[in-house]
Amino acid sequence: MSKSVFLGAVGSEPVREQTVGSLLRDAVDQAPSVVALVEGVPDPAARRRWTYAELFDEAEQAARALLGRFRPGERVAVWANNLPEWILLEMAAALAGLTLVTVNPMLRENELLHVLGQSEAAGVFLVREYRGNPMENTLAGLRTDLPQLRETVLFEEWAAFLASGSPTEVLPTVSPDDPAQIQYTSGTTGTPKGAVLHHRGITNNARLSYVRAFDMRPGESFVSPMPLFHTAGCVLTTLATIASQGTLVIPPWFDPALMLELIEAERSAVFGGVPTMLLAMLDHPRFGRTDLSSVRYALSGGATVPPDLVRRTESALGIPMANIYAQTEASPGITMTALDDTPEDRAGTIGRPLPGCAIKIVDPRTGELRDRGETGELCTRGYHVMTAYFGMPQQTAETIDADGWLHTGDLANMDNRGYLRIDGRVKEMIIRGGENIYPREIEHVLLDHPAVAEAAVVGIPDPTWGEQVGAFIRLAAGRPADEDELSTYVRQNLAPHKTPRIWRFVTEFPMTGSGKIQKHRLREHVTTEHITAAPNDSPAS
Repeated sequence: MSKSVFLGAVGSEPVREQTVGSLLRDAVDQAPSVVALVEGVPDPAARRRWTYAELFDEAEQAARALLGRFRPGERVAVWANNLPEWILLEMAAALAGLTLVTVNPMLRENELLHVLGQSEAAGVFLVREYRGNPMENTLAGLRTDLPQLRETVLFEEWAAFLASGSPTEVLPTVSPDDPAQIQYTSGTTGTPKGAVLHHRGITNNARLSYVRAFDMRPGESFVSPMPLFHTAGCVLTTLATIASQGTLVIPPWFDPALMLELIEAERSAVFGGVPTMLLAMLDHPRFGRTDLSSVRYALSGGATVPPDLVRRTESALGIPMANIYAQTEASPGITMTALDDTPEDRAGTIGRPLPGCAIKIVDPRTGELRDRGETGELCTRGYHVMTAYFGMPQQTAETIDADGWLHTGDLANMDNRGYLRIDGRVKEMIIRGGENIYPREIEHVLLDHPAVAEAAVVGIPDPTWGEQVGAFIRLAAGRPADEDELSTYVRQNLAPHKTPRIWRFVTEFPMTGSGKIQKHRLREHVTTEHITAAPNDSPAS
């Protein structure tokens, strides 16, 4: 059999030596009067708009204001929900040669202390509060523990901040190799690490994924619910829209009714979001009354996209759907399905490698290449791989090997055409009595049961078998099921040793900010007996 190695063909779309600043300059040169950015607030009359010329002028002004307070190379954090000023700061930091540290606005005190302290942020831009999170007060209580933090700026003081800059301040020369952002990983397995992403990686990744796959067009709207603190928001959607001279519409938060109204009113070409967002929009009473005639394609990723959701979305909208497989450390896109793939490939795979992204599948224990169709760890190499984990050389060396391969930690298999399927996480692989068991396989079977809305499978330590298979289930509304019924169902579809021996029924899952289930917390709750066997207990605390 052939080995599982694949290089996404670049063809006529080479990797460009580009920065975020030069990407914006190109857009303003080519489309100065096109609307670049729309604030998608609920009141249509209150929606602020920026043309590319206006966006660039304000970003340059903000860059000069930044250089009055910070030196090129320093790190500046942004702690806020989706605001136009968030994107203006992103552009300004890039023009000023600063590294933007993106922070989830839902973080609490200890989490914020870790991110700001570990990144050695010299400044932070923030909102006073977000959804009950008293952000200004939280930061004030941490200042004595953050001696390197010199400046704090509230976004409501943006106009005064802009006015503080000198019009004669000279912007520095920024290299494609320079760090553009530090994005903290979701922390599905522990404390988040700061992935340092360079300008070349994020600008090319946005163009070679979204722009290429969707034929994104000048002036075409992209309504995005994705949080800007995440690469799906501030890299893929933001930079792809700029690269295509399109119009980015950002709601301040995700609300399915608001999203549907924005898609209709702003004539969005995309219907997208993580799976939970798509389900919320599809199930909303407004969906059937929404004019979706502008939508050309659907999009999801970031978490496992159930095949049934792909099929349901395509059927409901009458358009193809693409699924991107991404990881923060890879800027972030690695593979993607194409709109002209077969329905089976769009629903059942994560597509093929993006242009310029090399892929290989290896034995996670020996590093040897696996044959096509065999499961192993997915590794990638190319322009898109992060520089390092900030301030963590050992963890960097454990993730990027001496030959430049980024070890994703994901288990995958590749067919003879180069299409990939994800089987789970290396650290989630369950070894029961010497048998390798892949949680994703069991989860797929469980999700096919009509009573199962969500499922997560983890390995639970066992003194006899090493590990046992544990399943956490959220039942669909009005569809009861018990352990015996689900056990029988799994045994009918999989080998007996893959049938979960430990079952927990939950009402919600502990999630990361990017919508991934925190499986380490599920495992911890069982091993410390924080969850009982009673149905409908929730592991979220």
